[in-house]
Amino acid sequence: MYAGMDIDLSKLSDDTVLTKKDIVFLIAALETKHQEKIHYLEERIRLLQNELFGQKSEKHYPGAGDLQLPIFSAALADDQQPIEPEPANTVVVAAHQRKKRGRKPLPADLVRVEIIHDLNEDEKVCPCGAVLSRIGEDTCEKLDYIPAKVRVLRHIRYKYACKSCEGVDDDGPTVKIAPAPVQLIPKSIASEGLLAHIIVSKFADALPLYRQQKIFARLGVDLSRATMASWAVKTAVCCAPVVELLENQICSGPLINIDESPLQVLNEPGRKNTSKSYMWVFCGGPPDKPAVLYRYYPTRSGKVALDFLDDYSGYIQSDDFSGYDHLGRKNNIIHLGCWAHVRRKFVDVVKARKKLRGKKAQHKSLADEAIDYIGKLYHIEKQAKVQEMTTDQRYQLRQQQAKPVLDQFEKWLEAKQPLTPPQGLLGKAINYALKNWKKLIVYIDDGNLKPDNNVAENAIRPFVLGRKNWMFAGSPTGAEASATFFTLIETAKANDFEPYGYLRYLFAQLPLTTDEQGYRQLLPQNIDRDLITRPQQ
Repeated sequence: MYAGMDIDLSKLSDDTVLTKKDIVFLIAALETKHQEKIHYLEERIRLLQNELFGQKSEKHYPGAGDLQLPIFSAALADDQQPIEPEPANTVVVAAHQRKKRGRKPLPADLVRVEIIHDLNEDEKVCPCGAVLSRIGEDTCEKLDYIPAKVRVLRHIRYKYACKSCEGVDDDGPTVKIAPAPVQLIPKSIASEGLLAHIIVSKFADALPLYRQQKIFARLGVDLSRATMASWAVKTAVCCAPVVELLENQICSGPLINIDESPLQVLNEPGRKNTSKSYMWVFCGGPPDKPAVLYRYYPTRSGKVALDFLDDYSGYIQSDDFSGYDHLGRKNNIIHLGCWAHVRRKFVDVVKARKKLRGKKAQHKSLADEAIDYIGKLYHIEKQAKVQEMTTDQRYQLRQQQAKPVLDQFEKWLEAKQPLTPPQGLLGKAINYALKNWKKLIVYIDDGNLKPDNNVAENAIRPFVLGRKNWMFAGSPTGAEASATFFTLIETAKANDFEPYGYLRYLFAQLPLTTDEQGYRQLLPQNIDRDLITRPQQ
C-alpha cells in the first residue's frame, strides 16, 4: 500500500526506474482516490445542507422517483404495488366511501354554560294574530378559554377551651385545636396543585422557571425562580420511594429499551461547567404496565447500564453505541439492534444525492432498494398491529414472512458491499447493517420484541425538547430532580394518565403514605383511575 492510499504497489515493475505503464497506473490510482474523496465530501455537504434547509422527515415513497414526491401520499397502498394500466377506451370508476369531514366533538366532561338566544315578545306573534309555539331549538357549541387564575386556600383551625377549668391547675392541655393539615413540603405556601402545575409546565411543556415567574407576575403573584427550584428539589426527594419502585418495575419485564442524551450540569464536583453529562432513559416493565425511568450520570460509560442491569435477565435494545457491547456479553442478557438506525443511514444517502435537473427519473438507487427491504419488514409489523395479533401469532408471522425478507436483504448487502466505497455514506450504511446483523434479526425470535428502539427514543425526546429551553441543570441535585419528574410524567403518560392530574393526586397522597404497600398503590400502573379526574375551572 502507498502512503495510506490503498494503492497496490505489487502491480508496479521491479525496475528502479518507473516505466510509462507504471506512471499511468499511479496517475489513474491517484485520480480514482481523489474522485472518491471528492464524492464523499460532496455527499457530506449535501447531507449537511439537507439537515439545515431540507425536510426532517424520513418518510420514503417507493416508486416516487427522484423528481418529486407523490401529491397524495395518503393514497399510496401499503404494499406499494404498481398499478396496471387499463385497456384503451375503458373507463372504470372504483367504488369508494368518502369520509365526511367535520369538527371533532368537544369532550363531554367539559363544563357547559348555556347561553339562551330568544326572540323578543313582539316577534313571537304571527301576522294572523296567533302566538307562535316553540317547536325546537338549534344548538352550536363554541370552545371558550378562561385564563389561569390563582387562589388562596385558607386553612382555619378552630381552638377550644373549657371555661370551667380556667385557673385550675391540671396536667392536661387547657386548649385543644384541630390538627394541622399534612403538607408535602412543611411550612410551604405551595399546595399540591401549584407544585404539580410548576413541575408539569417545566418538564412536560418545556417552560423554564424564569418564564413561569413572568406568567405568575402577570397574575399578580410574586414567585421567584429560586423559590420554585427549591420546591422542585424538595418534592423530588419526597418522590424517591415511588421512583425506586418504578426501577424494580422496569426490571420485571421481558425487554428494556435504553438510550441516552447529553446534558450540561453546573457545579459538578471536580468538573468544569462546560463538561458534558448525560441523561439516561430505561423503558421496560410488563407490556401492559410500562415504566419509564430517567437517570442522571456525569458519564456515558457503559458501566452505567451494566450496573443498572446487574441482576436483570432478558432482552435489552439500544443503538450501536460501543458502551452497550458489554451487556451483550453477559450470559443472562440478549442484545437487540435497532432497524430505525439502519434505515436512517440509508435515508441519509438518499438525502445526499444530487437532484436531477432536466433529466428523467432514473432507476432506484441502491439506498432506495435497501429502504424498500426495510419497508417490507415494517409492513409486516403494521399487519400484526392492525390485526391485533397475540404474541404467539406475531412470532409465527415473523417466522413466515419477515425471515425470508431478512435472508434476502442479508444476501443483497453482502453482494453490494464490495461494490461501494467503504468511506462513502452508502458504504458506511451497508457496513453498519452487516456489522450489527446478528443483533438486528433477534426480534423475530420473540413476539414481545420490537424491530427498533423507538420506545426509548420517543421517551428521551421530551427531555431533549426541554433542554433546548432551559439549556442546563444548575446543579447535580437539580439534574437528579429533573430525572425524577421526567420519570413520573413519562410513566404516567405511558399508562394513559394526564400528567397534571396524576402528579396532583400523588403529591396529596405522599404525606399520608408510610409503607411500601402504600407507595406501590401510587404507581401509575396500580392507581385507581376514578381517583384522578380532569381539572375543572
